[in-house]
Amino acid sequence: MPDSFRVSLAQLNPTVGALRSNADKAYAAWVEGRKAGADMVALTEMFITGYNAQDLVMKPAFREAAMAEIKALAERCGDGPALALGGPYADGTGRLFNAYYVCAGGRVIRRVLKHHLPNTEVFDEVRVFEAAPPGGPYSVSGVRLGSPICEDAWRADVCETLAETGAEFLLVPNGSPYFREKFDTRVSHMVARVVETGLPLIYLNMVGGQDDQMFDGGTFALNPGGELALQMPFFEETVAHLDLVRGDAGWRIRPGDLARHPDAWEQDYRVMVECVRDYLDKNGFGKALLGLSGGVDSALVATIATDALGPQNVRCVMLPSEYTSESSLADAAAVARALGCRLESVPISGSRAAVSQALSGLFEGTPPDLTEENIQSRLRGLLLMAISNKFGEMLLTTGNKSEVAVGYATIYGDMAGGYNPIKDLYKTRVFGICRWRNENHRYWMKGPAGEVIPPRVIGKPPSAELREGQKDEDSLPPYEVLDAILAELIDKDASVADVVGLGYDRDTVKTVENLIYASEYKRFQAAPGARLTMRSLWLDRRYPIVNHWRDGD
Repeated sequence: MPDSFRVSLAQLNPTVGALRSNADKAYAAWVEGRKAGADMVALTEMFITGYNAQDLVMKPAFREAAMAEIKALAERCGDGPALALGGPYADGTGRLFNAYYVCAGGRVIRRVLKHHLPNTEVFDEVRVFEAAPPGGPYSVSGVRLGSPICEDAWRADVCETLAETGAEFLLVPNGSPYFREKFDTRVSHMVARVVETGLPLIYLNMVGGQDDQMFDGGTFALNPGGELALQMPFFEETVAHLDLVRGDAGWRIRPGDLARHPDAWEQDYRVMVECVRDYLDKNGFGKALLGLSGGVDSALVATIATDALGPQNVRCVMLPSEYTSESSLADAAAVARALGCRLESVPISGSRAAVSQALSGLFEGTPPDLTEENIQSRLRGLLLMAISNKFGEMLLTTGNKSEVAVGYATIYGDMAGGYNPIKDLYKTRVFGICRWRNENHRYWMKGPAGEVIPPRVIGKPPSAELREGQKDEDSLPPYEVLDAILAELIDKDASVADVVGLGYDRDTVKTVENLIYASEYKRFQAAPGARLTMRSLWLDRRYPIVNHWRDGD
């Protein structure tokens, strides 16, 4: 029996649907592992298809192509270490499984099939896959490995079955997306599995952005007792070679590098940057544009885009009306100058006058109201989309979570565009992220260091500037109050009574609740955005558009 085993852990960034490209990435990792003398090269859950592929894997032509790609990859990697990677498996009877393929000697020698299918948060695997019964270990180079797939290691039964049937250590392939403080949750579950089984455990996670989700990597390994033996970096594509040795007490992982993990502010910011970078790149865009108003939200989006793409690839556009203050013009210019981005000016006063004239007969005898205000926002959306079409630049939207939650982002106006980096960031957290970025710079940021968002932009009263003297707090509670109420109603699913019990005014809470429900149709049509929490306003929270229920009525 062997006394040592080397596994190369490939923490990589696949692209959904790019079967050949993903296979090439896997092959390159396998070549690296072969050079390092690995017994096995391991990749992540559903790597060949990319993750989360949703209903795409239900398409027969796609899953057949994916399985054929794995077969060809197994043949390509026949002379060297074993290769393990995730992909779909259709068994010929109409059943489709989330599988982990183990390849050696030019062929697939084992398929591990997922038992527990997540059906919460952004996951809907029960819709797509069949649940397989728990299986046993497989053998590579004379060592018996157990590979519970992602969710199968978040519960005790599959790992216990593997230990009882002879697994010598656990290799867990994952497609686990980021939310704030999720790493601690992962570690606590894996420590429990190590304690229960007495086996070393390797938690292998992918990296990269897919629509709203960011797979943050952070691969780690634990020895029996829960001691951390390896910690790979967040967000980085990397291959690490990990050695296990057999002693009197069984297998143990030799200590490896322990990468530093950044704090929650840096993690959130990097998720937004990497999401923009991957979303544009994977959709074939090299440049972005946005409307730069002089306010804090658009300033932050401009900074994120610059750090993702570089200032030469970001176009900022100021679209002033007669209500735009001189200070906003100056602030927008200051942000663009600090970032090094291009700044254009396209005034909308003439366009607004033309629209007002066209509608004057129909609107005659009615007082000006929100309609006229929203015309300005929608003109800006129209012009920005025209620029996007003309120059092939992805339009980024700039509504924060507070605005998107209560409908204060204008549909077909400032909600127009392809991606929203700050969609899951409450307004009060926008301020904190801006201050963090001013004080910190990292090697992965393509924008300049230093104070790129002037403090006066962060500190001034928020306003859409759609009428004279307008401020957000004219029609909304102060953001400190609004965000606290939203965090209870949305993030915690609290009742109105629960929130009132915390000391908030009932009428204010009811107003906020009504705004949330009444704006559901807007969110249904909104661009995707970077997911930072377990209750992002997209796949995490799926509410009906027509909904007459109100709490406590």
